[in-house]
Amino acid sequence: MEGLLVWLLSFFLIAALIGLVVYQLMCLTDLELDYINPFDTAARVNGTLKPEFVIQGVLCLAYLLTGHWLMFLFCLPYLYYNLRRYRQNQHLVDVTEIFNMLSWEKMQRLIKLAYLITQLFVSIFWMIFVALDED
Repeated sequence: MEGLLVWLLSFFLIAALIGLVVYQLMCLTDLELDYINPFDTAARVNGTLKPEFVIQGVLCLAYLLTGHWLMFLFCLPYLYYNLRRYRQNQHLVDVTEIFNMLSWEKMQRLIKLAYLITQLFVSIFWMIFVALDED
C-alpha cells in the first residue's frame, strides 16, 4: 500500500509543478500580448519560483527515501538545473531585462513543461503498475 501512496504523492507533486510552470508561461504570454506590465509579470513569476524549487526538492527527496532510484535519477537533472540557477542568482526574472529575455524565458518554461509532462506520464505508469500488482 505504501508504494501506491508514494506514486500518488508523486502524481500530485508533479501536477503542482506543472501548474506553477503553466502559470509562469501564462504570465509571460500576457506580457508579450501587452495585457500586463513588466513589473507585475516579474513579481508574479518570481513569486512562484521558490515554491517550484521546494516542491521539486521534496519530490526528489521522496524518490530517494523510498528507494525509487530510476525516478530519482530522472528527477535529478531538473533539480540540478534549478539549484545551479539559484546559486548563481539567475533564477529571478529581472524587470528591466524581461522584454529582452522574453523568448528565452518562455522557451525555458516550455522545456520544463515537456520534462514535467514526461515525468508525469512515467509516474502514472508506475502508479497503475503498482496498483495492479497489489491486487
